[in-house]
Amino acid sequence: DILGSLEFGCAGAGSKASVVLGHTSCGAVKGACDSVELGNLTSLLSKINASVKATDKPEDPAIRNSSNLDFVNSVAKNNVQHSVEDIRVKSNVLRRLEEEGKISIVGAMYDVGSGKVTFLD
Repeated sequence: DILGSLEFGCAGAGSKASVVLGHTSCGAVKGACDSVELGNLTSLLSKINASVKATDKPEDPAIRNSSNLDFVNSVAKNNVQHSVEDIRVKSNVLRRLEEEGKISIVGAMYDVGSGKVTFLD
């Protein structure tokens, strides 16, 4: 459903960019870091697990959890980058538009403390 909305926005309505915006201190990411299982939330968090596993630092399992905000924020950033790549893989429409230079698909992080948005490479 979300990819369909993005495709319509870009191919149908003329949007020139799709921005995947993550944020610091993300509660969903914290839940994934702590392996929370709770009803419908479980399936959402399972999608973030790949980003938890892809975040290689810290190595110590004792500090790979939601109490380590540096870890949480690194997972959130990895999740944004993973989501950008997922869009390219799962949507031929958006990938083609990007390859043709008609749109940009970018990731960014919003710092909830400072209000600053940082675009990712």
